[in-house]
Amino acid sequence: MFFLDVKYIIAIILCSIISIVIGGAIGFAIRKKIAEATIGSAEKEADNILISAKKEAEAKKKEILLETKEESLKVKNEIERESKERKQELQKFEKRLIQKEESLDKRSQTLEKKEELHQEKVAKLEEQKQNIEEISNKKIEELERISGFTTEQAKEHLLSNLEEELIHEKATRIKEMEASAKQEADKKAKQIIGLAIQRCAVDHVTESTVSVVPLPNDEMKGRIIGREGRNIRAIESLTGIDIIIDDTPEAVILSGFDPMKREIARIALEKLILDGRVHPAKIEEMVDKAKKEVETMIREEGESACFEIGVHGVHPELVRLLGKMKFRTSYGQNVLKHSLEVAHLTGMMASELGLDVTLAKRAGLLHDIGKAIDYDEEGSHVELGSSLCKKYKENNVVINAVESHHGDTEPTSLISVLVQAADAISAARPGARRETLETYIKRLQNLENIADSFEGVEKSFAIQAGRELRIMISPDVVDDDRLVLLAREISKKIEEELEYPGQIKVNLIRETRAVDYAK
Repeated sequence: MFFLDVKYIIAIILCSIISIVIGGAIGFAIRKKIAEATIGSAEKEADNILISAKKEAEAKKKEILLETKEESLKVKNEIERESKERKQELQKFEKRLIQKEESLDKRSQTLEKKEELHQEKVAKLEEQKQNIEEISNKKIEELERISGFTTEQAKEHLLSNLEEELIHEKATRIKEMEASAKQEADKKAKQIIGLAIQRCAVDHVTESTVSVVPLPNDEMKGRIIGREGRNIRAIESLTGIDIIIDDTPEAVILSGFDPMKREIARIALEKLILDGRVHPAKIEEMVDKAKKEVETMIREEGESACFEIGVHGVHPELVRLLGKMKFRTSYGQNVLKHSLEVAHLTGMMASELGLDVTLAKRAGLLHDIGKAIDYDEEGSHVELGSSLCKKYKENNVVINAVESHHGDTEPTSLISVLVQAADAISAARPGARRETLETYIKRLQNLENIADSFEGVEKSFAIQAGRELRIMISPDVVDDDRLVLLAREISKKIEEELEYPGQIKVNLIRETRAVDYAK
């Protein structure tokens, strides 16, 4: 039984193996057929793709060929069109050239005709001219025969008569015009100057050379003098001012020609009196404080002067020098007050003449600026003022007004002339200056007498209010080398014998003339 079962199992197993083998063979055969069918379809599909690609390529090729042909046709048509247009333009240009040539030919023909006509006219005119000349010559000959004068003689006679008449008439008219102009100018000038003087009301205070300092009591005099006079010597040495203590009750007199130093001494002395302690150390301290106060006062005075005149933009150093002029006098006249008056007068006259009033006032205010430093530096106040204005970039009109207000140079503007006039008016006002006419004339005469006392001097002239001595030298007696020494000798003698403010310019002139006569 068991054996049958084994057989049965073996048979089943064999059947299973056989069925598996047969199934695998059948599956393999089926898969092979499927694969062959797939490969065949793929090959067909590939052939179809190749065929369609070839067809598309041929179609694309035909399309490209058609496009190329169309493009070439377009280019060809465009070229033909452009060539036609150029041909048309060339044809038009040729036509124009032909027309221009024809017109030029016509013009040349007309010009030739005109030239021929012109030549004919010229020939006729020449012929007429010759006829006229012959006639005029005959007439001239006839006139010469009748008058008894040649042509040249007749011309000279007529011209001389006409020249005499013209000279006389010209001289008469010039005199009339000059007289009328002078009369009108004098009238106008007097009117302008009169109006300016009337409108400018300025007080004149003659500066003194002394200042009086009041004292609280006479006991203070002893303190000011100090032990063996040490205090008074200290004050005088530090300030440069003489202190006069006399019988005047409760007062001390400060004497000195320099107003600035006198003002410093006055302020220092007043501070010492208020403090009550008077000794050399305190005196030195108060003098230093007084100097600072005076310096501040100088700046304030300069700014006040500019504000009063209405002048702006003046350099700070020029403003300080303007304030310094408060302590400068000329013949007893305060220079700052004089400059303010000149500025007012110049501005008024400039307004009457329609000139720049501000510039005129500026020139008048700064015309004597050199006097602020002429004690400290060499040179006349005109030269120093001119250099200051140039240094601080002042207007050329102002510089010329400074240089020409005493006639050292020629004025180049009307404002400079007005400054000259205003300066003369301010100085000539009654009470403006201490010096009398007799003293002034005597000083000028003394100057001329000193110059005339030297050998070789022909004539001397004191000019510019005694600021310049102009001397004419004989060239036969004094040569060029001696001229320099002579100028120095005259200057030295003036310094020794005369007292005068500022400086005097000694100007020697040696002239040699050669004269001959043509015979």
